[in-house]
Amino acid sequence: MKFQSEFKTLQYVIKKASHILLFAHDDPDGDAIGSNFALKYYLEGLNKKADVACFTPLPNYLQKTIKPKELLPADKIDFNQYEAVIACDSVERGFNRIKNKLPQNTVTVIIDHHPDISIQEDINIVDASYSSACEIVFDFLTFVHAPITPQIASLILTGILGDTGNLQHTNTTAKVMSAVAELIRRGASLPKIINSTFANKKISTLKLWGRAFDKAQINPKNKMITTVITQADLKECKAKAEDIGEIASILNTIPGTRFSLVLTQKDDFTIKGSLRSEEYKGIDVSAIAHKLGGGGHKLASGFTIKGRILEKNNQWKII
Repeated sequence: MKFQSEFKTLQYVIKKASHILLFAHDDPDGDAIGSNFALKYYLEGLNKKADVACFTPLPNYLQKTIKPKELLPADKIDFNQYEAVIACDSVERGFNRIKNKLPQNTVTVIIDHHPDISIQEDINIVDASYSSACEIVFDFLTFVHAPITPQIASLILTGILGDTGNLQHTNTTAKVMSAVAELIRRGASLPKIINSTFANKKISTLKLWGRAFDKAQINPKNKMITTVITQADLKECKAKAEDIGEIASILNTIPGTRFSLVLTQKDDFTIKGSLRSEEYKGIDVSAIAHKLGGGGHKLASGFTIKGRILEKNNQWKII
């Protein structure tokens, strides 16, 4: 097992600390919520005080998994009360903003599976070969012989399913499948998680998807399929930003395409780009994202740029 030394050190830190903060990235997904809350419930089982914080609220689709009030607003946290802080998943999308607010003697830990992580903390458990932060957390809990309850198993499985596209992406390794089998054995329900978290779509979500698919265009030169989502689209469909997440992955399944790009107007001056591809298509979308100041995985990356999406006569451009 990887990270045996780091896991031992983390185990020691947990043993010595009485109050620990777990930190989730902005707009948390299943992996961020699953990994942080799995650790929270493990820590509470050790009679530790543990909080999970984030700068943005819990998305609606995860509110059957976690009660919204359990995710504390990061801008109202007193960081002086914690002896240790553990940040799981996409640590450069939130944790980077609280680093300077932590007391000097606070032990900091990062657990991540994203490549090109530049943050270095007291304990660094980072490996892009993992499917998810939840898979790393599962390895840690296995290493320390933690009692994995059905609740913890369900949280970890939620994160693994989210970051493997319900076990359809190429990061679904034999090791991942073994972990999934063990989590199911420990009480996680695969059909229930998929239905409540991924398959149970609101009509507003489907309307937004339909609008995005209607706008989609394929570039015949590079086989890129692109669509745009404006603030007006979200408002008219009564949808939320969290409803956009799966659009890039669905577009990537269109025959004859090599990668997908979804551009979303986040505010009046900012556009978010989401890129997806598959191993057999031979495109490294992280290389595209890096050129635009973003990052991510070879097959799933993103970036943010300044600009506005202007639509006219069923066409669009960025200004």
